[in-house]
Amino acid sequence: MESADASTAERAVAVESERARVHRRTLTVVILSQILGGAGLAAGVSVGALLAQDMLDSDALSGLPIGLFTLGSALAAFLVGRSTQQFGRRVGLAYGFLVGGVGAAGVVAAAVLDSVPLLFLALFIYGSGTATNLQARYAGTDLAPASRRGFGTSMAMVATTVGAVAGPNLIDPIGSVAQSLGVPTLAGPFLLAAAAYGAAGLVLFVFLRPDPYLLAKRMATDAAAADGTGAASGAVPEVGIGAYVGAAVMVLTQIVMVAIMTMTPIHMRAHHHEMAAVGLVIGMHIGAMWLPSLVTGILVDKLGRTSMVIASGVTLLLAGVVAAIAPGDSLGPLILALVLLGVGWNLGLVSGTALVVDATVPQNRPRTQGTIDVLVALSGAGGGAMSGMVMSATSYQALSLGGGILALLLIPVLLWARARHAVAA
Repeated sequence: MESADASTAERAVAVESERARVHRRTLTVVILSQILGGAGLAAGVSVGALLAQDMLDSDALSGLPIGLFTLGSALAAFLVGRSTQQFGRRVGLAYGFLVGGVGAAGVVAAAVLDSVPLLFLALFIYGSGTATNLQARYAGTDLAPASRRGFGTSMAMVATTVGAVAGPNLIDPIGSVAQSLGVPTLAGPFLLAAAAYGAAGLVLFVFLRPDPYLLAKRMATDAAAADGTGAASGAVPEVGIGAYVGAAVMVLTQIVMVAIMTMTPIHMRAHHHEMAAVGLVIGMHIGAMWLPSLVTGILVDKLGRTSMVIASGVTLLLAGVVAAIAPGDSLGPLILALVLLGVGWNLGLVSGTALVVDATVPQNRPRTQGTIDVLVALSGAGGGAMSGMVMSATSYQALSLGGGILALLLIPVLLWARARHAVAA
């Protein structure tokens, strides 16, 4: 009997050692891919609206690029989630980035040919990279223990900062390179995006082995079989209410962030800011979206999901207020507003992701994550497409203040869920 117990204990230690080893390797590979993916992500955010404004000759439709590639990211999120459920993270993430690279190359071709239909199609395909960049954060949680899920999410996100901050600040030099190649200046960052997304996809396809999701699923199945629970028989447990709360948090933060961010370059150009200044503001914003992940995940794990969701809503409100009262020709207040906007989004995304992971198991997790990211992407598409119309009908100030007020809905949603259901604190 003692021998059997010792053997069981040894197997448990071996399983835990293997889990920890693969988790460390997974984080290393994901971090490298996210550095590359961040550079690709930054292109559309920085100059997409300006490129469309030039090609369409319309301010009201300048929010369409964000709407289109965010809509494309919705389809990609669905496909990546479904493929992950069947084939694992490696295949889904690798192909998502590679398709995003094709879309970025298509944007460059559209700018060269001055083809608006091709621009719209290419932006839609480019959205695959955006979705994949977000989906990669889940790879950091597949093998993480419950007490470290926020940290796993944040480490997968923080690496995006390097590429995402560098990308917008390379607008001028990349624009010069593009001009020398006969490519319009504003299409230059998409040249970088094509190369960066392609490289990110190759890194994941080659090095993300063993697949973290497939290993986590196998470990969960083995544990269920050892415990004699029903999960081993093929029954898929129901998704907990926390997943719906996490989805609501991520949807609201996405709408607010995308709406204000999309119109900031248009607002700045109307006040005669140089492209270098636009790149600086957006670069600082994107850095604020990802860099706080160094500590956000730890705070989510230590202080709880509820506290960080409330902090997200308050921070987004402050961002909207600062953007609304900032003089249009003053760079400092705009930087502060967009930094707050990024931080508020980060708090909401990390805490919302943790809520989703807490409320799911490996058997239903990728499908649920993909579906939720579809909703997040669609909400961002709506926010991006409507932002230009709202600003054209009212003002950048009204758009910013309205977004900040909308973010406060996070608090009653969370409090309702905690009062009615058992949602993790």
